[in-house]
Amino acid sequence: MPELPEVETYRRFINEVAVGQKITGLEVRDTHVLAVSEDELRTALVGRTITGTGRLGKNCFVELDNGRLLVLHFGMTGDIGAFRDAPDAPRFTRVAWQLGDSGLNLAFIDPRKFGRIRLAESVEAYQKAKKLGPDALLITAAELHQKLSRRRVFVKPLLLDQSLTAGLGNWIVDEVLFQAKIHPERIGNTISETEATALHAAIQLVLTTAIRHEANYRHFPKSFLIHAREWDDSATPGSDAHTFCPRHPKVKIEKFYVGGRATYICPTCQPAPATSSAAEA
Repeated sequence: MPELPEVETYRRFINEVAVGQKITGLEVRDTHVLAVSEDELRTALVGRTITGTGRLGKNCFVELDNGRLLVLHFGMTGDIGAFRDAPDAPRFTRVAWQLGDSGLNLAFIDPRKFGRIRLAESVEAYQKAKKLGPDALLITAAELHQKLSRRRVFVKPLLLDQSLTAGLGNWIVDEVLFQAKIHPERIGNTISETEATALHAAIQLVLTTAIRHEANYRHFPKSFLIHAREWDDSATPGSDAHTFCPRHPKVKIEKFYVGGRATYICPTCQPAPATSSAAEA
């Protein structure tokens, strides 16, 4: 699933190729990804100039010269691309925007069609309507601690809650908790101010690292837990060397489920809490 680092990469791509360009045409190949009618989208976009881009969590904003926003949410498998000639359109292009001066077409690509295209009057209005918390790159350590201290819920589902902070997905939260040496079944209101500061620093580290490497995890530092996840095929075939903690080469990474989500930890780095029963559903 495209998470904050991928969406930031998409935003930068749109910013590079489309800002300053007028939208001269719109091709809708599949209305399933539209959260507004095709006619409304066409009226809102065609003839407008793209003046900038923005992002909140996993949501990408394309700013128009009348102050409105095109909102792109990429769902499970969404992506962004560009092409010049129709036969060269990426596979699974659902919607394309023609850009006047450059001759390029921007493509909203989505194999499974879980992504959505919307319009918004402002980032603030969209954030309020979708009940999104502050962006994960912008939340402060104090805000994070305050939000966690109010909840008697496991810390992992709390960090995944987009109303608490926007942009953190499953593998990112596992990595953040590993870097901060906090067990995912710690209760939110047991996280100390010092631990919240460590969590905040880990969020910044993981997100900025992922953005720097354009979300290509194979280029992440060897000290990252992500290399021990079961879908990392960078190890020698038949070897389980990548299933051990990068800090403790003899300690195997454990996999279990928290809130229905596959979860990876180092039992040495992230000791289990004395009790692991959340009082709040």
